[in-house]
Amino acid sequence: MADPGPVVPRRRIAEELRRLRSEAGRTLEEVADALLISTSKLSRLENAQGRPQLRDIRDLARYYGIEGTQVAGRLERWTKAAQSQGWWTDYSANIPEDLGAHVAYETEASVARVYTIPVLPVLLQTPDYARAYYHSTETWRTSDDIDRLVELRTRRQEALKQREGQPPLELIAVTHEASLRQLVGSPEIMRAQLDHLIECSTAPNIELRVFPFSREPLFTITCMYAYFEFSEDIDHDVVHIETHAGIRHIERPKVVKEYRQYHDALYRNSLAPEESRALIRAIRQQQFS
Repeated sequence: MADPGPVVPRRRIAEELRRLRSEAGRTLEEVADALLISTSKLSRLENAQGRPQLRDIRDLARYYGIEGTQVAGRLERWTKAAQSQGWWTDYSANIPEDLGAHVAYETEASVARVYTIPVLPVLLQTPDYARAYYHSTETWRTSDDIDRLVELRTRRQEALKQREGQPPLELIAVTHEASLRQLVGSPEIMRAQLDHLIECSTAPNIELRVFPFSREPLFTITCMYAYFEFSEDIDHDVVHIETHAGIRHIERPKVVKEYRQYHDALYRNSLAPEESRALIRAIRQQQFS
């Protein structure tokens, strides 16, 4: 992973620096020359690439004439947060860079809206289900690799219960009925997994809905993705689309807005939470008893 640290503080710094430079009517080259830094370094700061250094941020605050202000204080706090090392870096040898970035956004989001097919949402999977899925789909991995990946999924799920410095993650998940019927591992694993879905979906910060076979297909019905929302006004929502080629990261406001509409359509056309749990119970009894 090239840069596994927290993502959101870097994005906030970049947004603020672009705003300050625009209001000052300066070009990248003018600011870089005044501060005796390279244009590429300033560009990286304004594009949330790499880890910002406190010295550079203080120099920029002085240049823009905001020393001692709330804005300068926020920039320094975000810089210190961006310099910390995310817990997920412990797994950097086992996961690709795009998954590391996905976990970074997930860790710092306030709300995650997800849609999955043909597997269940990662944050609601049992360890046995996750392990069986890895064994059947990623046959080139060693057992030790799979154990580490399952451990990572378990660590990610802790965000639904407690997080340092912020409330638990709110999860709004829509999963296709196919994911409930897809055998992963064994009937015993599926029974335990479906029981887990029924239990955990009653938590106040978790809403699980099932998109049933009985509904007409929608545009994004075959595409797994996550839509992340954040707590501060300066933050912008992002979308991660999962494919066999990896995770595609989307920040363009127009496209992000479209994916929010896609998820809202899936949400509206899915079964309500109690109806979803009833269907889960029925599938458990009929297919995996």
